[in-house]
Amino acid sequence: MILTCPNCETQYFADDSTIGESGRTVKCAACGHSWFVAPPGLEPEKARPNPAAAHEVYRERVREQRRRKSRTAALVSWLVTALVFFSLGVAAIMFRNDVVKVFPRAAGAYKLAGFTVNRFGIEFDSIERSRTFNDTVPVVTVSGKAINVARTTVETPLVKVDLKDERGKTVATRYGSITPARLPAGSYGTFQIVLEQAPMESFQIELSLVDKAGAPQAAPALPAKPPADEEPAPDTTAGDETE
Repeated sequence: MILTCPNCETQYFADDSTIGESGRTVKCAACGHSWFVAPPGLEPEKARPNPAAAHEVYRERVREQRRRKSRTAALVSWLVTALVFFSLGVAAIMFRNDVVKVFPRAAGAYKLAGFTVNRFGIEFDSIERSRTFNDTVPVVTVSGKAINVARTTVETPLVKVDLKDERGKTVATRYGSITPARLPAGSYGTFQIVLEQAPMESFQIELSLVDKAGAPQAAPALPAKPPADEEPAPDTTAGDETE
């Protein structure tokens, strides 16, 4: 006899003896659908499916329901995971300045991704540069404003001034403070940095912000020179004499 799947219409050839006198439940190998097949010569409505066949149909329905629930749960899980990662990515971009404050090394990753970062929350404005001479000593003065563009009060960092030559090489560096030391959101402070004995080959001035802890310490003060009409005190340190 020829069996036709009522779900996908795939046909199969089956021996009449495999169906039996009371009929049996068969399963389609193509789509997995199960249905009851009546024995040859017996109308389907008069066939009496045996209890084992009915139980198999029920078990198949339960397994199919479980498969559907499993697929739905997996889909929901993937959607939730994707939404979480998308939200984290958006937050990392929107609050990148705060992220860089906690993880300064992340600034390089943001730069590679094409995003600008400002971990100090301060921007320069109204920058003025001048080159003068104190007698014959060249002096470069840099002044301007430091605006707090963050949403909170910030501790002001140091302003670093680099003088560079025509090849872009740094020939002089000086650090200066911003006044006041704390800037509320939206306010601004001022700074003025004087570089004495500035090299004449300096053509470019570059400004940046650095942590106070990361800047070099100020050089110790030199001892005062004795007056010209006084002899310096003799060195009492023990040592070999030479003639």
